[in-house]
Amino acid sequence: MAQPKTLKKAAILIAILLVPSLLYLLLSTGTNNFKPLPYMGPKKVVEVEKDGRIVVDTIYHTIPPFEFIDQNGQLFSSKALEDKIYVANFFFATCPTICPKMSTNMLQVQDRFQDRDDFRLLSFTVNPEHDTPEVLKEYAEKVHATDGVWTFLTGNKDSIYSVGFNGYFVSAQKDSIAPGGFLHSSNLMLIDGEGRLRGVFDGTSVSETNDLFDAIDILLVEKYVPRKGK
Repeated sequence: MAQPKTLKKAAILIAILLVPSLLYLLLSTGTNNFKPLPYMGPKKVVEVEKDGRIVVDTIYHTIPPFEFIDQNGQLFSSKALEDKIYVANFFFATCPTICPKMSTNMLQVQDRFQDRDDFRLLSFTVNPEHDTPEVLKEYAEKVHATDGVWTFLTGNKDSIYSVGFNGYFVSAQKDSIAPGGFLHSSNLMLIDGEGRLRGVFDGTSVSETNDLFDAIDILLVEKYVPRKGK
């Protein structure tokens, strides 16, 4: 009867001894062996000078600069996201179908990572004519968004659509037969600290939101512990 308890104690002891050793190896070598996330979008291969010699480098797609108005009526610039990992999506406040599911899953992401100073969430409205800062403020309170962590943006419709299409590779449009009058993506886009698109996840799916959690963890490790060979 005592054997299962003995095995359980041995397993706990091994875990206590092993985990610190693994952390030590990771941090002391200054590298990690996680499988890196892909860089999404078009890329260019260029020659650059580095340490006095010409080397081949790859320039990956980055989100173009933008300035919009947040739920507090303040100007919000993409410069505020420099060196920060963030998740972005597109929605509208009166959306009756996918947006409530997306907001629920965005809230799960917020609750898991909101204590980090280098993490943010961003929601762009696709109906800025209706979604004024006041409307977005009310919506943010409704979905329990933490001010300063989860930002909602409105502004010129054409500019928002342009950033969506050219930056995040999502589109939005008015559609009289669509629920709520707009068609837009359900994707949650993961952006790294250099403004590069590193993952796309279905914001209505619990399982893909869990995959997003894992991807964020990988980016955080990648940010502070360079990959082997970098």
